[in-house]
Amino acid sequence: MNASTILMTGLAGFLLTGLVTGPLGRLAIRWGITDRPGGYKAHARPIPYLGGVAIMLGTVAPVVVIAGLGDLTLAVVVCAAVAVALLGLIDDIAPLSPFARLGVESVAAAGVVLSGLHAPVTGGWPDVPLTILWIVLITNSFNLLDNQDGSLGAITAAGAAPLAVTAFVAGRPAIGMLLTALCCAGVGFLLHNWTPARVFMGDSGSLFIGFVVACSATAVARDQSPDQVIGSLLLPTFVATVDTGVVLLSRARAGRPLLLGATDHLSHRLNALGLSVGVTTLVLAGAAVLSGALNLAMTLNLTPPLITAVTAVAAAIVLIGLLQKAHGPVPGTAGEPAVRITERR
Repeated sequence: MNASTILMTGLAGFLLTGLVTGPLGRLAIRWGITDRPGGYKAHARPIPYLGGVAIMLGTVAPVVVIAGLGDLTLAVVVCAAVAVALLGLIDDIAPLSPFARLGVESVAAAGVVLSGLHAPVTGGWPDVPLTILWIVLITNSFNLLDNQDGSLGAITAAGAAPLAVTAFVAGRPAIGMLLTALCCAGVGFLLHNWTPARVFMGDSGSLFIGFVVACSATAVARDQSPDQVIGSLLLPTFVATVDTGVVLLSRARAGRPLLLGATDHLSHRLNALGLSVGVTTLVLAGAAVLSGALNLAMTLNLTPPLITAVTAVAAAIVLIGLLQKAHGPVPGTAGEPAVRITERR
């Protein structure tokens, strides 16, 4: 796999996503597939979904056409990710119960894991259920990250880039191609989603992104030494896991329902500290780049796994501690209604 193929895949992902997002957004308005204002949401008018369909097309089509699906791992991950994206699309059109969503996500994750792709965390049979649980958890953590204009698109582009390089270095070129396309698709989507957003990705995009990143991190971790496995899983998903940790901890401490949407995510807490939406997005994207670069350095044996793990855990603890008291209004404190599990803006 040469540099020209990689560049062509990335360029195709960027152009395809950038070109089809607008027309898909107009179709979404015509068909009524929109995120309506209300509750704690910041937008004052309905914003169309289907941006996630554009991201999925911009990621999958270039890989299939340019690189092909000859690699078994790539083929299984792509097929399962498309299924998860379709699940998200259905949820955007007619909201599903959390149990239905988790059920389909678990089946998709099981399909990937049973094909042979699992993280060697214990070295035994528990690796199979643990990896399935991990993929489902990260898929939904990325879904929760889609809570502010431009945030998930920027985090996707910033995080997928170093993970793609890591995949190539680790001997997973097919996964590297998939991540290259995802990275550039994220940039193409930002043309329409940067604040003020004109199109939202919806669950079809956030679930697709989370699933691809989770499976890709697992593929890279599969070939790492035992002392590198945990870092290979956590570092590429650092922003998502910290955000989920902050949200669940704050809601548990406040006695609020864990699955009740609110303005208590990393992005909202940074806003409460005085950062604008655009600056907040850049900060989170920067964190994704740094954690991804740390993962790459560990893979290249430039940093010892123990030091890498301690650094990541310490950073996560500091972030969670610093941001626990910084948040905007939440349901139950500002007269805002309960919402679905998905974290709308």
